Amino acid sequence: MAMLTWTIIGLLALCHSSIAYTKFPPGFTFGVATASHQIEGAWNVNGKSENVWDRLSHTRPEMIADGTNGDIACDSYNRYLEDVEELEYLGVDFYRFSLSWARLLPTGRIDHINPDGIRYYNDLLDALAEKNIEPLVTLFHWDLPQTLQDLGGWTNPKMIDYFRDYADLCFKEFGTKIKSWITFNEPYEICEDAYGDEKKAPAINSHGVGNYLCSDNLLKAHAESYHLYNETYRPVQNGRIMISINSIWYEPSDPSNAEQVVLAEVANQFKFGWFAHPIFTVEGGYPAVMVENVARQSAAEGLPKPRLEQFDDYWIQRIKGTSDFLGINHYTTWLVTGAGVDPTAKSPSWLKISEQ
Repeated sequence: MAMLTWTIIGLLALCHSSIAYTKFPPGFTFGVATASHQIEGAWNVNGKSENVWDRLSHTRPEMIADGTNGDIACDSYNRYLEDVEELEYLGVDFYRFSLSWARLLPTGRIDHINPDGIRYYNDLLDALAEKNIEPLVTLFHWDLPQTLQDLGGWTNPKMIDYFRDYADLCFKEFGTKIKSWITFNEPYEICEDAYGDEKKAPAINSHGVGNYLCSDNLLKAHAESYHLYNETYRPVQNGRIMISINSIWYEPSDPSNAEQVVLAEVANQFKFGWFAHPIFTVEGGYPAVMVENVARQSAAEGLPKPRLEQFDDYWIQRIKGTSDFLGINHYTTWLVTGAGVDPTAKSPSWLKISEQ
């Protein structure tokens, strides 16, 4: 059997009763999650092109703790039927997985569609349907085609159009079988860790510039894909579409300490609000504290304009409200204490925070 490490997730319907500690309420559904690069393997098989993780793991293996790569991974490309059997054995209600952009569009653009990629995901979806397991499908889980990264990746505004075209293909080819879509998984990790640092592929490490260019383009690409689905596909496919945001949550070490309360909120806005505020608030746009802090630090650096600029009115309205529900990936909570106001090297626009 294919060896998979499942991430267990659950969806909770609105529940107005008190919390029950003995059982989950009606409407609670269990599922598991994977990502294409983590499990599929077949990295260069049947038309799939190289993605940024392929490039990183092949050329900089020291970046991976054990030096391994995704060439074979769990071999789910060849053993997906065994994976579906495992899902049935677990008794899950839904399976969240992601599509490989490089498997479907080897150039990253719509000029070349890979029929084997279409075939593979249709076969997987059909196998899930036979077991009455609902698919929850992510369009982008970090594995950008290397051909697009060669053009600048998420720092390039053309990515808005490229991603919309990719989403259009997926909605068109798979939308009758998929009723729940996620545009991006963990956009903070994409922009901060991949473009503002070198923790994840493509490891650009352009903190304070690349990460903010990335967020501008990613949020616009998300919004354009949402509106495409809402206007063209929802009327006939009757599905829903969302974004899934990750965050460590911050709380003051001492809730009675006013400084710590403020610092915890600043940290939450830089971490969670960065991508949640433009979509889920009434006013839209980036969090004010984030824009103000970046502007202040940019001025102190002698820059002629801020490294992060607020969206204009068109994009504020275009992005706002573009998610049918909110997905949250939460792993842990940190307690914070004040540690002065000198910026850190890695987070130049944050007030310095000591994490515990």
